[in-house]
Amino acid sequence: MNQSNTAMKAMTGLETLRMMMEKDLRAGIGQTMDFTLVEVERGRVVFEGSPSEKVYNPIGTVHGGYAATLLDSACGCAVHSNLEVDQAYTTAELKVAYHKAMTKDTGPVRAEGKIITMGRRLAFAEARLTDSEGRLYASATSTLLVMQR
Repeated sequence: MNQSNTAMKAMTGLETLRMMMEKDLRAGIGQTMDFTLVEVERGRVVFEGSPSEKVYNPIGTVHGGYAATLLDSACGCAVHSNLEVDQAYTTAELKVAYHKAMTKDTGPVRAEGKIITMGRRLAFAEARLTDSEGRLYASATSTLLVMQR
């Protein structure tokens, strides 16, 4: 285990996400799909990415999994930002609505996630995926299980 992973185990969720953003550390999925955490506060996060042909489906548009991944990350990390040192979470359910197709010409997109409510065991979050003009491409709601580490 590297030093960053060891240090993160002693941090709250908000501290962890801020450190990752400040040091430009990305989880594997962010590296694979080329998106980055750009804003974080308690209960709210924003990821940015630019879809490219490497995430196209066979019909020549961005695969729905790209939007779903950004939205799942935004919902999950919004909850992560509210966790105490001894807590973890996992997505139990993700519902995605696709409003508009994306292509490489869409340009940068932002996935903003927010906590709706959070209890001791369950959290509910929502996220929106928009372009630089504020056009909505996809939205999601998520149920997340909160647990002790």
